[in-house]
This record gives sequence, C-alpha cells and structure tokens, in this order.
Amino acid sequence: MADAEYTPPAVWTWDNANGGPFASINRPTAGAQTTRELPVGQHPFQLYSLGTPNGQKVTILLEELLEAGHSGAEYDAWLIQIGQGDQFTSGFVALNPNSKIPAMLDQSGPEPLRLFESGAMLLHLADKFQAFIPQDQKGRTEALCWLMWQMASAPFIGGGYGHFYHYAPVKIEYAINRYAMETKRLFDVANNRLKETRYLAGDEYSIADIASYAWLGALWNGDAYGSTREFLQLQEYEAVGRWVTEIGARPAVKRGRLVNRPFGAEGTVLRERHSAADFATLNPGVLD
Repeated sequence: MADAEYTPPAVWTWDNANGGPFASINRPTAGAQTTRELPVGQHPFQLYSLGTPNGQKVTILLEELLEAGHSGAEYDAWLIQIGQGDQFTSGFVALNPNSKIPAMLDQSGPEPLRLFESGAMLLHLADKFQAFIPQDQKGRTEALCWLMWQMASAPFIGGGYGHFYHYAPVKIEYAINRYAMETKRLFDVANNRLKETRYLAGDEYSIADIASYAWLGALWNGDAYGSTREFLQLQEYEAVGRWVTEIGARPAVKRGRLVNRPFGAEGTVLRERHSAADFATLNPGVLD
C-alpha cells in the first residue's frame, strides 16, 4: 500500500515537532549551545562517548591494544548523554565541531591532539601503535577499503534503516523498504567476502573488523532495532554469523562493548571507565 503523498514546500523550515523522539537534540544548526568544559583525566587518551556501535568501535580497539600489551593505550572513557545534549557543550564542540560521539583527546605527545569521527580514531590508534592494521601495503590498503566501506555504510543502517524501522514516529513503507533492502545488501557484501576470508581484510584481524563488527554484530545478535534480526532474516548470512561469533568471543571485545553504557542493570555495564580495575566491579559472569 502506498503512503500518503507528501508535497515538499518551496522552502523547507525546521519544526521541532517533526523530529520524533530526537526532536530535542536534532537541529539544523551547529555549534555549542551551552558552556561547559569536559573533564580530563591522567591517562594518555581521553574518550568522550556513548556505548552505541560508533562508540564501541573505539573502546573495543583501546581494550584490544591493552590486551596486546600496549600500556600506552590507557584511557579514561567519559559518558556523553546525547539525549541530554552533552554533545552540544562548548567543551565537546571544541573536540568535535560535528557534535557527534565519539570524540577523543590524545594527550600522549608533546601537543594534545583532538580526534573526531570513529574511523579516524581507529586509524590514528592503529598507526600510533602499529597494531590491528596490516603493515604491508597490500594488506593495509585492503583494510582501509573495508574500513571506509563501513564508515560509508553506517548511515544507511543507522540513520536510514534503524531510524525509519524502529524510531520514526510514523512508519513509512517506502522508507523502510528502501533501507531494509540496502541493509540486507550490505550484509550480503560482508557475507560474500567472509565466505572467502577469515576476516574482512584477509587472514589478519584489523580495525576494519572492529568497525564493522560494532554495527553488523549488533544487528545480527539482535541487540539493535527491535525485531530486526527476524524482520531482515539475518540468520541467512552464515559467514557473517561465524565472524560475529568469533570476534564477540574475544575478551577485549567483551570489555569494550560494556563501556559508556548508561542502559543496563547495575553491575552489567560500565557507565565510565577510568581503570582496568573498573571491570572488577561487574557482576560475576558478565565477561564470560
């Protein structure tokens, strides 16, 4: 059945009422809305984030680096409550003028460096520690291609499919069909690749897998967007399932997924992470 036809006006105007559940934080403007500095800890990396797929990418990599013995990757992870507008404070906007999580401050060198966009953070960390990215040109190029594939595809899955299927105040058949098709196509791209190789870039686990796992894993495991796993029949993508299961079993991935999660019962998630010892506060069995 076709949706009621909408005729755009000659000039679009923003109306707070048309934003659905995100009306209070989505505006057609940029810049700080309130003045508030960000807290800064003593660790080399200061992460300001929320445990969404984009936020999990960075905490997973940081935990992987620490697991691999790179002690210089110690970090503080501060919770940014996007529903409360923390991303529009002056301190956050100074790090990320796009006002999206995550944002990071690298204070490990002679001059602090700001980082925004999760893919840029993954590449910065991988290059800094020469880890989780192939060191040969062919392997590095393949990993970067898959990393950019994920960065380009995430808006179709999140802002497209996730929004119109799960969050939109009105269910629009055309929009849901359009983005469901694209999400399944992206799963098929990954599935075809993972029939050929263990990981996206080949035999080596890399930042391309970390970035893609955060999104594809959330949907395949049934952790995102309501009944998506059934609606999109994601169990059909068996190679993706094999890959998701293998990556999800990694201890660093288990830890990274729990950081900056404001939702979840006490003892099952970490709202903030300032020391490896913080994981000891979780309930027994959570990290099994």
